[in-house]
Amino acid sequence: MTYPAERIRNFAIIAHVDHGKSTLADRMLQVTKLTDDRTMRAQYLDRMDIERERGITIKAQAVRMPYPAVDGQEYLLNLIDTPGHVDFSYEVSRAMNACEGAVLLVDAAQGMEAQTIANLYVAIEAGLEVIPVLNKIDLPAARPEQIAEEIAALLGGDPTDILKVSAKTGAGVVAVLERIVERVPPPVGDADAPARGLIFDSVYDAYRGVITYMRVVDGRFVHGMDVRLMATGFHNEISELAVISPEPMPIDALGPGEVGYFTAAIKEVDHARVGDTVTDHGNPAAHPLPGYREPTPMVFSGLYPVDSDDFPDLREALERLRLNDASFTFEPETSVALGFGFRCGFLGLLHMEIISERLDREFDIPLVTTAPNVAYEVHLEPRMVAPNQPPVLAVSNPADLPPPNRIDHILEPVVEAMLLCPSTYVGAVMQLCEQRRGDLRKMEYITEERVELHYELPLAEIIFDFFDKLKSSTRGYASLDYEPAGLRRGDLVKVDILLNADPVDAFSTIVHRDKSYEYGRAMVGRLRELIPRQMFDVPIQAAIGSKIIARETVKARRKDVIAKCYGGDVTRKRKLLERQKEGKKRMKSVGTVEIPQEAFVAALSVGGGD
Repeated sequence: MTYPAERIRNFAIIAHVDHGKSTLADRMLQVTKLTDDRTMRAQYLDRMDIERERGITIKAQAVRMPYPAVDGQEYLLNLIDTPGHVDFSYEVSRAMNACEGAVLLVDAAQGMEAQTIANLYVAIEAGLEVIPVLNKIDLPAARPEQIAEEIAALLGGDPTDILKVSAKTGAGVVAVLERIVERVPPPVGDADAPARGLIFDSVYDAYRGVITYMRVVDGRFVHGMDVRLMATGFHNEISELAVISPEPMPIDALGPGEVGYFTAAIKEVDHARVGDTVTDHGNPAAHPLPGYREPTPMVFSGLYPVDSDDFPDLREALERLRLNDASFTFEPETSVALGFGFRCGFLGLLHMEIISERLDREFDIPLVTTAPNVAYEVHLEPRMVAPNQPPVLAVSNPADLPPPNRIDHILEPVVEAMLLCPSTYVGAVMQLCEQRRGDLRKMEYITEERVELHYELPLAEIIFDFFDKLKSSTRGYASLDYEPAGLRRGDLVKVDILLNADPVDAFSTIVHRDKSYEYGRAMVGRLRELIPRQMFDVPIQAAIGSKIIARETVKARRKDVIAKCYGGDVTRKRKLLERQKEGKKRMKSVGTVEIPQEAFVAALSVGGGD
């Protein structure tokens, strides 16, 4: 059944982490009778095992819900359940572009959090109708009246108009659906124009090829239509046209405002790009849709297969993941220590962790992940610039940083961080931000108990353990959101790790000069525990350029060469020891230190944290 546009409502659920988005989506599925008690499970729309194990949403999921409203009409509700973590904000922004309304979910116990406010601003900028909803009113610590006043102060309007629900028990969910029907505007589209649809997600299937999810903007897509992807020029017949409701359900046609997916024997992952426009090959649209803003990677890390024979499989796996997650980038790179791999760009540390885990689980490729770092802008000394060389370099791999004598200055990326915390913890939060080289930009009291702090912080200082330290110093009450804020000059140096006087590029990192000694000491101390003893002494050194800042030594295995000497002249023992010493020296000059993969994994996993 194709619904007229005036009876279609497209909306997303947005909120801070763990405020109940997926649980509210579960209750909506039950209220609209798409699932029953027998088939229902918690986090129904979270399809990946990682999502269900961690209890977080990683991918935005769309579902089609027919809903008979109180006015006697049946409406079609297209719901998108979005992630809450700041690393997946790109998923949220894409979901906003496919909707006309947003349900802003706020925890009645915790109140407005940093990510709540950030998502609210994104929804307002996208021109969506925002419906504020208070969740978890059944909790003993809930403060619905007080939190409703906070929301009304931010959004305007009457606190009594804010809906109060319990996604756990289902109380008030019908009122939310009625408010969506009443307030969210229907989609705007021309049913008689040439067909146009916006691709918002894609998944690779080994049997069906690329499964392409789209939102129809103009015209109609029907089963068997010859469709064209405007960016790549690929065209083929639609072999399968379906909607998610909440399981895949075949459909004959999709009209303006509707959301569904199609397959058209697309075998190459590059053909179906997120943000591309689908149109009718026989009667194509004149212009493509605007698409999405390309996400900017924030954190970079090297991914190397443990077994070098897995390199082609890793490339194919990354291409398929890139199809499903357009927010990470990759390009080939080579390391002397680790061989062939890829330098990947991520939106954050959790994003990096999820991608690594998906590669291991879904494609069975064990990986070595180098220490995460950010991208720097390196300005070279004018007199050291070769004729055909650019004066400014973009460096995302520490091994590519030029020698110190060629560098004039380095710019590092900074972020505008918004921190919300109870007023009693303001001192602890400010102290933490000062330690991380932060500059206070603004501080204001939202209420008497809650403070909003705005800091400019170097991105390199917050990608590792900043969030953990923030939570522990505020007993879990503080929340953080950040967005890129350009570049800032920094006193940065590259710390190299040398084994037996040979630099190991995988352990190189760029840090602030004040923290270089601390990093060097931590790294050489860790490697001393991890590297097995050789037949000769192995010096482990941390260096900035030619200056050694820290050193440890892995002592050699020693054979007791004087065990057979029972008494006699002492010169006999001395001669044997001297001969052994010469042999060790000769061995050290020609010997190479083999670093086991376990040492790489263990050292790099703590390299950033320490």
